[in-house]
Order: sequence, then structure tokens, then C-alpha cells
Amino acid sequence: MSLDREASQATAVVYDHTGVEFQLLDLTTGDSRSLGESPSRMHRETWVEKLPVEITASDGMRLHGYLSTPAGHRDGPLPTVLHVHGGPWARDDWGYDDMMQFLVNRGYAVLQVNYRGSAGYGRQYMMAGVGEFAGRMHQDLIDAIDWAIDQGISDPDKFAIMGGSYGGYATLVGMTLTPDRFACGVDIVGVGDLVTLQEDAPPYWEPYMHLWERFVGNPDDPEDRERMKQKSPLTHAAKVQNPLLIMHGANDPRVQQNQSDRMVAALEAAGKEVDYAVIGDEGHGFQHWKNRLTQFRKTEDFLATCLGGRSSGSDFYQLGSWCF
Repeated sequence: MSLDREASQATAVVYDHTGVEFQLLDLTTGDSRSLGESPSRMHRETWVEKLPVEITASDGMRLHGYLSTPAGHRDGPLPTVLHVHGGPWARDDWGYDDMMQFLVNRGYAVLQVNYRGSAGYGRQYMMAGVGEFAGRMHQDLIDAIDWAIDQGISDPDKFAIMGGSYGGYATLVGMTLTPDRFACGVDIVGVGDLVTLQEDAPPYWEPYMHLWERFVGNPDDPEDRERMKQKSPLTHAAKVQNPLLIMHGANDPRVQQNQSDRMVAALEAAGKEVDYAVIGDEGHGFQHWKNRLTQFRKTEDFLATCLGGRSSGSDFYQLGSWCF
């Protein structure tokens, strides 16, 4: 993390699936001293480890990801959450993951796939996502759930899809374009309309707009614009078959609230089941503990209804959050 001027001492972070430890290293002697640990380490016996998996996509491309299952599970296929990372130029990695641990604790297997277009596996892996929004990038997710079913890990009738930002977009794509594959979906600050996502982009996105145009298209080009509309879940809202939970921050500068507002309006107009929550004092993702608690509580109640896992119900923390 840092060095002193003489490069004789360093601070370092050492991590695993239970959290992180910060260390002071003496580079001349090799000695180290602990400076502290993350609070998650207090419960290290509770956490399960992410296991790396390699999946062959239907076109032969090798995909990488992680599988996590409840500790001590032995009997038959599990209800499963396909948790899709945002970006898309990002990745799921190994280490402590509070949402994964939460979902596993509630009784679900959690599958995380670094679909093509993800970062961290080299340029070729990332650039394989060019033009593949709602195409091969989504097919990678479908190939991954087929793998989990074939391996006997997952119950094919109890698969949920969930994610934030691009992961929210992937959730909506899954629920609209492959509605028979998912029992339900949880979309957090997700994209419903690719055209207006770019048209409403914040000024600080300007250095990255070339990536959006290369991967998705240029909304000023009529042909690109039509393709983008067809790859937008908003266009296909009437195809949804199963329940959706949508959550959005009212102050989101990247994926503006109108993305979810219009998606929910289209779903309701088509008579679809959707639960919508707008978090008034949050942006692109939820940071304050009371809003995180709302997110987790809504998620566990929703998944318990459609997948049958455990929900802890209200507690004094939730009661306290209403006072702030």
C-alpha cells in the first residue's frame, strides 16, 4: 500500500474470503506487525469460501467465475442466485463479499460469472464483448446456469438473477429476453434503455464514451439507435413472466432514476408484477447503513417468496433505521 522514503518499511493489506488484515512490514528484516483487521474477521467461522470455476461457453470460449454454497450442504440441487457484476468493464474477484455471504447464509448457492467483456483477463477477453450487450454477454450467463444445473448444483426451477448497474441491466435482459430461465430478478440501479443512458450520461463520462459507442453503439446513428432499442429491456417489458424487485437511488448521476421509472411504468402497463423502491438519499449504489439494511431486507424477503430461502424478518436494527 505504501513505502517510507528509505523503502525500508511498507504497509500492506493481506486478504482472504473472511476479510483483510493491515500489516506493517520491515523490508530489511522481513518482520511484520499487524495494524488491525476488518470487522468481518470477527465472524470468520461463519463465512464460506468462493470457489473458482471455469465454464465452457456454447461457442467454446472459456469463462471464469466463482461458486459459493452454504456450509455443510449435502442434499440435492440448491436454489441459486446468479449475481452479475457491474461495469461491464470490471470483474468479480476472490475475497470477502458481503452480498455473496448474505445470500449463502439465507440458503442459496451463488454463481458469479466474469462474462466476456469483463476486465482482468486480458484485452482479448474484454474486447470479446464488443457488440454483445444482450447477445453473447448474456448467453455466457445462460451457459453458466446450464453448467450449474448439469453439475447438479442448482435447481432449474429456482434460479434468480440479480445485480447492480450493468448487473441490473443483465437482470432486466434475463427477465425480458429469457423469461423462462429465471424465477425472479433483483435489479439495483440498472439500465432499462441504452439510448437514453448515453444521451443522459454525466459530463465525467466523456473520456469513456468511445467505449460505450464501440461496445454498444452511437445513438446519433439511426441504425445503431435501432439496435440499441432492441437490446434495451424497456422495449421488451411485456415479455416478463416472473416477479421483479427494482431499487434505485434518487441521486444517481450515472444511471438516472428515470431508467427505472420508465421500466416500472412499462411493466405495470403490461400487468407485470414489480416491487419498486426509490432510495431518496443515495446515488449509484447504496452506502449509508440504513439504506444498505433496506436493500438487504427487501432482497431477502423477495427471494424467500420466489426461491424459498430463509428471511430473518424485522429486528431492532431495522426499527432503529427508521429513526434516522
